[in-house]
Amino acid sequence: MTTQTIGHNVPASEIERLAKAAQDALTDAMVERLATTGANALEVVDRLNDPATKDAVLALLDKVTEMHRIGALDTLFDMLALAHAARSAVTDNMIERLFIFVEHMVNNLGTEELATGAHNARRAMEEAVDDVAASPAKGGLVSALSLLTKAENQQALQFLIATGIHMKNRTAAMRGAPELER
Repeated sequence: MTTQTIGHNVPASEIERLAKAAQDALTDAMVERLATTGANALEVVDRLNDPATKDAVLALLDKVTEMHRIGALDTLFDMLALAHAARSAVTDNMIERLFIFVEHMVNNLGTEELATGAHNARRAMEEAVDDVAASPAKGGLVSALSLLTKAENQQALQFLIATGIHMKNRTAAMRGAPELER
């Protein structure tokens, strides 16, 4: 009597015994999970048939490959670990204090006067840059003395000195240090 073989000289009786063992071992719950897993896998494969999805997945794979090649993938995962560690370290009290600080900053810095002052300061600096570019410095002591003889330059210098003194005094008062004389 000859034994029928399948494939690489595997007797059919062994394949039948393997199939019977698999059938006996599988429970209804296992079959249901396998069917669900197979259906989910086919759904994913089916979504890859959409050209836009396929292009997106291929672009993502290209970017991941590029990030790995230049070492950015390690940096990305380091940043994720850092963000996770920071999140784990933050307590409710810290978050509450942060929101109080942000609210305080918005209330103090979010005023129209401050916005106007910042806008005016920016415009003044832009105009000053244009003025200086239009008349480059000649250099030398005579040129410096010539600048100091103009009343508007003396007044601007006095303004800068007074501003510096007032800022220094306010900072010193906050720290409890003695104030400067004018």
